[in-house]
Amino acid sequence: MALFNRRLVCKSDDLVDGGDGVRFELSNTGRVVPAFVIRFHGKAYGYLNRCGHVPVEIDWQLGKFFDHSGLYLICATHGAMYAPESGVCVTGRCAGKGLEPLNISEQDNGVYILESE
Repeated sequence: MALFNRRLVCKSDDLVDGGDGVRFELSNTGRVVPAFVIRFHGKAYGYLNRCGHVPVEIDWQLGKFFDHSGLYLICATHGAMYAPESGVCVTGRCAGKGLEPLNISEQDNGVYILESE
């Protein structure tokens, strides 16, 4: 049975629907990798900050992950667009590969990443 550590990423109020995300780092297979959380339709979602096409960070400015409509996450390098609620690539050069989702929990006015021990 896997055990999980709960680590605070940000306060719930730090995430605005379709607005800026919060960047953070996590350990993934022995490496420190960039990640982010965003809010979409009232729910917090988290992903590794890595485009499905090539492994580059997707935000076009620090914490800017959404396109101008606030409906899609967009890769600044290639223009690939991702569904914020699933990370699925909806258009662009991502060869059917989406964003890698993270195990996110929101409670007690905080957004947490659940990391396996």
